[in-house]
This record gives sequence, structure tokens and C-alpha cells, in this order.
Amino acid sequence: MMDSPELLFAVEVAVGGLLSGVMYALVAIGFVLIYKTSGVLNFAQGAMVLFAALTFVSLVERQVPFWAAIAVTLIIMAGLGFAIERTVLRPLSNRSPMTLFMATLGLSYVIEGAAQLIWGTQVHRLDLGVSNAPFEVGGIFISTFDLVAAAIAAAMVSVLTLFFRYTRTGLSFRAVADDTFAAIAVGLRLGRIQGTVWTAAGVVALVAGLLWGARLGVQFSLSLVVLKALPVLVLGGFDSIVGAIVAGLVIGATEKLAEVYLGPFVGGGIESWFAYAVALVVLLVRPSGLFGKKLVERY
Repeated sequence: MMDSPELLFAVEVAVGGLLSGVMYALVAIGFVLIYKTSGVLNFAQGAMVLFAALTFVSLVERQVPFWAAIAVTLIIMAGLGFAIERTVLRPLSNRSPMTLFMATLGLSYVIEGAAQLIWGTQVHRLDLGVSNAPFEVGGIFISTFDLVAAAIAAAMVSVLTLFFRYTRTGLSFRAVADDTFAAIAVGLRLGRIQGTVWTAAGVVALVAGLLWGARLGVQFSLSLVVLKALPVLVLGGFDSIVGAIVAGLVIGATEKLAEVYLGPFVGGGIESWFAYAVALVVLLVRPSGLFGKKLVERY
């Protein structure tokens, strides 16, 4: 059955889409971490992805060894996430969701401006030492880079899962995510937990920034990858890490298949907007997403 060229091609397109979807999920996970604990839609996540990639590649270009640049950028991004929570989000903790969203939107421009001021505006090539050459598995060609990116993403998700399931801070995070007021009532320090989560979001931004920067080049349009994460969040739910992963895979596969099989009938270019059409349908049918907490309205 797999000997059919049409079937092999369809599977190859779907696999390529699934691997691309992992990249979308990486950015979406940063959103989910913040939203679960503070209810803030962190629109600055894209700017953090850009800042991480630009910091790393600039250090490497200044002859800093690869792993030393990774370590320095990791410290910088963890510190940036912690500083954002302490200096911007904590003073606004009792404000409306719209105020918090506008704060993160403004913060995204501040971070991009800081990146431009510190590292300049030129485009950089980011080489992680991973070839993009395809290799064949059962007649299906798979990108080496996409496969390595998927493995790195899986490792990061595994580390986050272990951290949030088995560490004291992780268990506190889950308690706050389930019921913030109950967590505060039993003595959990909300500020400390949110600071840790923002730090984790900075680390996630580093991983996403390196992978997206290696694929697209490190340029200021890299911050727009945040827009590809939004349909993933809508589909998977804003408060579910599992949902972000599954939705990323679904969005990645369906948009590639739609481009190949539906694109010729509508003039092409369907991949750029198909994910948003899927998100719109999900909003109409299930606003909380496939894995998000279902909202119950009383009239």
C-alpha cells in the first residue's frame, strides 16, 4: 500500500507538516506557561524569541565558543523573564486582562528596541551545525534539521514535565494554575512562582529562538513567529501544554496538506492563512480549545 507514489507523497507532506508544527508548539508553550499562572496573554514572547536568537548569534560572531554562548544566553534570557515579572507584571497584577495584554504588547516593542540598540539591525545567519539535507526512510524524505528540532523540543517538554510534576516549585505552579486563590490561602508565594514561570518562559524563548533563527535567519521579522503560535493556542487551549503540542502538530500537518491539495484550487498561498481559518472555526465551536478548561456561562 505504501508503494503508491501518491500515498508516499501525502505521508511525506504530513510528516513535514508535523515536524513544522513542533516549531509552532515551541513558541506556544511559552504563552501557556505565563497564561496558566497569571492569566496574561504574553504578546512579548515573540520579542523574547528574537532577543534570544540575536544575543546568541551576536556572541558567536564575537568569537565566544558555541556552548559558552548558549550558557550566557540562557542566563540572560532567564534573567530577562524574571526581570519582566518583577518590574512590569507584578506592579500590574491587579489590573484588567486588557491592561496586562497592552503592557506585554508595549513590552515587545521595548525588547525589540533594546535588541536593536545592543546588537544592531543587520541580518545574521545562525548555524547550529545541523544539516538541512533530507534523508530517506521507507521511501519518505525527512529533513534532518526538522527531525533534530523535534527531538530538541521533545527533550525540552520532557524536562518541563518532570520539573512541574516532581519538584516543589513545579507542584506549586500546578496548584496556582488549578486555583490561584486556594493556593494563596494555603500559603504558597504567588510572586515567587510567577517569577519562576517567567524565567522558564525565557528559557523556552531561547530554544525557540535558536531553532527558528537557524531556519529563517536572525532578523527582526523573527518576532512575528508569535503570530503562528496564536492559532495553536486557540486550537489547543491557552492553559494546556499538552494542548499546545497536539495543536501545533495538527496545525502544522493540516496547513501543509491544505497547501498541497487545496492550494491549486484557490490560487495557492493557502498555507499563510489556513491555520487562522481553523482557529476561527474552533472559536465558533469550542472557544476554550480542545484541551482548555471549558468555560461555563450562566444567564
